[in-house]
Amino acid sequence: MADVSGQAVQAGAVRGGIHFHGGRDGSRLPVPRQLPGDIPDFVNRSDEVHRLDELLSHRGAGTFVIVGTAGVGKTALAAHWAHRIKKRFPDGQLYANLRGFDPRSPATAEQVLDRFLKALGTAPEVVPVDPDERAGLYRSLLAEGRFLVVLDNASSAAQVRPLLAGAAECAVVVTSRNRLSGLVTRDGAHRVSLRTLSPAQSVALLRKVTTGQRAQDPAAELALLARLCARLPLALKIAAERAVTRPHTSLSELIQELQDESGRWEVLAMDDEQDTIGSVFAWSYKALPQEAARLFRVLGVLPGTDFSAQAAAAAANLPVTTARRLLDVLTGAHLLEQTGAERFEQHELLRAYAAELAQRQDTAADRAQILHRLLLWYLRSAHAAASLIGAQFPEPTWPSLAGGPARAFAGHGDAVRWYEEECANLTAAVKTAAAAGFHEIAWQLPLVLRRIHAFHGPVGEWIATAAIGLDVARDHGPDSAVADLSESLGMAHVQCHRTDTGREHHRRALEIRLATGDLFGQGSSYNCLGLVDLRERWFAEARSNFRRALELFRYLGDERGRGSLWGISRTPCSRPAPLRRRNRRRVARRRSTNGRATG
Repeated sequence: MADVSGQAVQAGAVRGGIHFHGGRDGSRLPVPRQLPGDIPDFVNRSDEVHRLDELLSHRGAGTFVIVGTAGVGKTALAAHWAHRIKKRFPDGQLYANLRGFDPRSPATAEQVLDRFLKALGTAPEVVPVDPDERAGLYRSLLAEGRFLVVLDNASSAAQVRPLLAGAAECAVVVTSRNRLSGLVTRDGAHRVSLRTLSPAQSVALLRKVTTGQRAQDPAAELALLARLCARLPLALKIAAERAVTRPHTSLSELIQELQDESGRWEVLAMDDEQDTIGSVFAWSYKALPQEAARLFRVLGVLPGTDFSAQAAAAAANLPVTTARRLLDVLTGAHLLEQTGAERFEQHELLRAYAAELAQRQDTAADRAQILHRLLLWYLRSAHAAASLIGAQFPEPTWPSLAGGPARAFAGHGDAVRWYEEECANLTAAVKTAAAAGFHEIAWQLPLVLRRIHAFHGPVGEWIATAAIGLDVARDHGPDSAVADLSESLGMAHVQCHRTDTGREHHRRALEIRLATGDLFGQGSSYNCLGLVDLRERWFAEARSNFRRALELFRYLGDERGRGSLWGISRTPCSRPAPLRRRNRRRVARRRSTNGRATG
């Protein structure tokens, strides 16, 4: 054998395959050290790093899955943690970008296995053709030592599974925008989910990147910049880099550029990089099934910061069960975050991206229908809740309340909980209805909400919605709506001790009701004015207003209205003077309407 160069085997008989794991020339390949560089400005994520350390200490090895939305810092965490633990795996570290969400085609397991086998010293001519045999050879080689494998940007469990290590002393770290539930349930992987940074963490990252490059930026402006970047590490770093390259430009100017939605994606883009916020969102979206992609665009039309599965179903015109299934798909792709049993939210940049997609891909008529369905759902659901919370008020009989999907409630407590969850969205719905030209909903929803606000709502929300409704009703609503909303505003202002403003609104409501002959409304206005007088300790005026209200309610036979009065009068109730001149037929119609007068 003295003249044989390279690899040789001398044997009388050979049974089974023989694999040579050295180089072709017989020289030994270096130990693979393929990890990407550590992140020099890595900050935060101490809780997640500690969690991964605990899992590794407990198990010694295994598969660890880091998941989260696009731009949240999965790759950075994986690289940082891999460098932190690489000494535990002295026989080599392998790395592959699986391109699961990338402009290029995703890497196949066979392609990655070829690269890994070559790095482990396997000659190309002896690599098995069969995929299963190739994966078996890969696992056999890993079993000979302690290896760390990092699989970045995976799209599915099927893409990753052939690359897992079967050896007990090897570790595999996988990152993905999907949950990869199959790896957890079938392969025993441990999952760590990344969320967006906290406000304090976001400011710390901005300061880390800009240290020494800019004068000390105000903390308030840094916090606002972080919010506009949705506290995503990738967006924060891009914004910080843009600030560094313009050291003499105030941070407020960059903030103004980000607040301009038409130029937001240009600000969060780098000229020489493809991995920008817009592009990473785009590839997450393109990986969605068609139904889920449509629902994602629907969510871009919704007002408010969060929503329920039932609201999404109503907006998309889908059965609730179907909407739940598609929301689960979006949550699994980390294009959505589930915050409760039936509640979801998107961070600001994802909401802006969904809205932009809806603008580009759906017609104006489609978007208007989505919004109208949602606003009607809020109107009907609020009416159902108000019927349980403020039952003393008269029930409206508008056609818009008849039929259609609405939230059903188990009782008073369930209705109150729903209102507390949806309070901000209901206010946003009123504003959106007015801006979008859905005038009827814009004044009806505040009138429904006053039945809740009078007992549970924050006064600020009450005043905001009633003021919008009143403005719309003056131009597009009936006189009765103008009077009712004026009264509602009066009640809200009196409740927050602005009695002069409250009295003015009540007087305007009374003027309209006197002009239109609304006898029950007049009684309610006199009652409200009496309550204002009582607060101001104008006892004579209060008694006079209460007596007028009592006379009207007695004449109409409205016991609930009479019972709500604060004034006490023992004088016999004669028919009020205005009634002598009114048509008895109108009075009869008014008697059929029962309700409650309240301040």
